[in-house]
Amino acid sequence: MKHSCVKTAIPGPKSAALINEWHQYEYDACGYQASVVWDRGEDCIITDVDGNKFIDWTSGVLVTNVGHCHPKMVKAMQDAVGKLINSYECPTEYRVKAAKALMEVAPKHMGKCFFFSTGAEATEVAMRIMKRRTGKFEILCFETGFHGKTAMAAAAGGLSGPKKGFGPTVPGVIRAIYPSAYRDELGFCDDGPDFKKYFNYLESVIAANSVGSLAGLIIEPYQGSGGFNFPPKGWLKALEKWARAKGILFTLDEVQAGYGRTGTMFACEHEGLTPDLITLGKGIGCGASISAVIGTEDVFHAFGRGEMSSTLGGNPVATSVVPVILDIIKEQKLVENSAKMGEYLKAKLMAMKDRCPKVGDVRGMGLIVGVEFVQDKATKEPATAEMIHAVIDRCAAKGLLVGSVGRYGNVIRVAPPLTVTKELIDESCEIFEEVAKSL
Repeated sequence: MKHSCVKTAIPGPKSAALINEWHQYEYDACGYQASVVWDRGEDCIITDVDGNKFIDWTSGVLVTNVGHCHPKMVKAMQDAVGKLINSYECPTEYRVKAAKALMEVAPKHMGKCFFFSTGAEATEVAMRIMKRRTGKFEILCFETGFHGKTAMAAAAGGLSGPKKGFGPTVPGVIRAIYPSAYRDELGFCDDGPDFKKYFNYLESVIAANSVGSLAGLIIEPYQGSGGFNFPPKGWLKALEKWARAKGILFTLDEVQAGYGRTGTMFACEHEGLTPDLITLGKGIGCGASISAVIGTEDVFHAFGRGEMSSTLGGNPVATSVVPVILDIIKEQKLVENSAKMGEYLKAKLMAMKDRCPKVGDVRGMGLIVGVEFVQDKATKEPATAEMIHAVIDRCAAKGLLVGSVGRYGNVIRVAPPLTVTKELIDESCEIFEEVAKSL
């Protein structure tokens, strides 16, 4: 059975008319996407306003982990919205149940959580907690990292786009290289398990840039917007050990990585990390506007009453789905499916790489895989924007929705919902390989 079905040009007539109308009223500052106006979603399938059906490799930018519009999630939101839409920081039964459900699956060393509305809000708060708890103001961050587009989150990020043209950023950021094998000119990835070369380099970065006020570090277990970059095995654990020796706090930004995406419930489980703080977003609400910070009892004591209030954080509609999503993940064994289907998907893409001259690298973990396009495999010169736009458009014309990330914008993200099946992977990979060979 074929799941994708494109019966019009892209954009179709209704999509074209709506996109034209949209641009008359709302400023177009979105990234490059296929010219498809989404109408409805069901599991891994998106249907546009022209009736075309697409397999979704984006999960709405790594959000819909349990699939689009899961019936149990929809019912929970419908029931909640008919009772109470907002309560500010006043407690509701929904919020209490959400907090309990989240902490029951959180890493065992964690003590409490607090809800917010976006991933950027959560990372901002995590950095504030590290500063307040230590009485220091410097934060160690990493090149090509992404933590959001608000002021402190953008400053902490290691990509120029969110900061360009706005003048000086929030002070106190110290930035170091994030090692990743495909573009590892300094050889940091081949120096495990102690990674002495890297940590000698890191010590020199701190010595040259810190004024002795290092509060903590924030890092992604894999870099999402930076290009789906994965550090060498054991490096994150070595970094945590380094942080403990320095007496600084360790924050793991799992806004993209959490909730089964990497093949474990939380990405920290892969190497037995015990961060002081974890930021969550995207998959925690699967489309509902909710994020969270989970942390040890000790770090949360840095804040008093009223100091973390959020207008929409923990609102009844959003918190109503938190325990439901966790039930779905457990009942449908989606963490296990992420690991199993991720291996299958990555193996197919790795095999495809050898048959496609413009595919330079395939890397991933669980159902998060990056396919890096290049102009030349030997030089690794990044693919042009025109080439990547062609990949996005040609995939859509054949029934597959993809997006791009990375410092050079040349990495196609492969991140279907965690409900994806072998049948869907086979069909979508066939489309993707056909497009990759056409370049």
